[in-house]
Amino acid sequence: MKKSVILLLHCGYWILYFLLLFGLVLSMSAGNGQEPGLSNVLRLLFLSPFAVLTIGTGVLAFYSFYLFLFPVFLKQKKILALILTGLLVSIIAALLPELFLSVFSPKILFADNWNSAIAISIAISILALIHGVIALVMRGFISWYGDIKLKEDLTKKNFEMELALVKSQINPHFLFNTLHNIDILIEKDAKQASAYLNKLSDIMRFMLYETKSEKILLSRELTYIEEYISLQKIRTSNPDYVHYTVNGEAGNLLIEPMLFIPFIENAFKHSENTKSVNTITIQFNITNDKILFSCENHYLKHAKNNPSQSGLGNELIKKRLALLYPGSHTLEVSNANEIYTVKLLISRNEN
Repeated sequence: MKKSVILLLHCGYWILYFLLLFGLVLSMSAGNGQEPGLSNVLRLLFLSPFAVLTIGTGVLAFYSFYLFLFPVFLKQKKILALILTGLLVSIIAALLPELFLSVFSPKILFADNWNSAIAISIAISILALIHGVIALVMRGFISWYGDIKLKEDLTKKNFEMELALVKSQINPHFLFNTLHNIDILIEKDAKQASAYLNKLSDIMRFMLYETKSEKILLSRELTYIEEYISLQKIRTSNPDYVHYTVNGEAGNLLIEPMLFIPFIENAFKHSENTKSVNTITIQFNITNDKILFSCENHYLKHAKNNPSQSGLGNELIKKRLALLYPGSHTLEVSNANEIYTVKLLISRNEN
């Protein structure tokens, strides 16, 4: 939701509240036989203990619920903690203005000793609670609308994402090079060439069929990555060109397909020197609560291919991650000293 619309909602709420107080002051003035002139009403409304209790308490309670209680408790679905904290905040929001009045206008607060003070405290606490509930409703509506709008925007990008993923999945350059390398290898080592051909077949089967599923086993994704790296290594005689490690057990963990391969494809695309050691470093660290993926590749500073120009595009990847793992992932991309680094952390604790 646009900030201007949110600002209008807040302004509209407080205008309605002031109109309600305005009507209340008019009624009180008429009931006491006083002349309900505009100047008198405005003075009571803004320059009196009445204003301190009604407006001060309202603002304190409303924005305490809006800015603190909603994100900390309601959004996290901590209902019991929300209720208890909400009651406490309502009482505090009522006591603070009363504390102010006890110093500057004690006669108003203690007109009937402690009985009037207690009665006013209860009434103002209820008023604060009402403000708080309205604040939660408003913040909830804004958050709900924002989530709906975000999903709509991401859905609109989905077609572009799918096209980009198809291009990423079936890279003609990779496919032709791999077939050419296997063709050359057939004359040297037919058995090994057959093994590579089986890996290529497995990769094609994975890309054409398994990636259509909403989620796949992480172990299957890792197998695909390993086979992809193995085929990429055909084009160099340097066995240490790529360093690939997986720490931890994937188990039965499910993830969305093709989360990591765009970064890996970009690493191979932009790495120029196949004779260096650890030109590309790919690592997975899997624990009970998170998956940490890192991909680092060295490149030539003046190479034609710029690592920042990824095949899938960092913005599209960020939007896809925002849709799939809202609030449970971090993506860091750095490009310095001819080293392009990507770190993706995905939390396994889904809310």
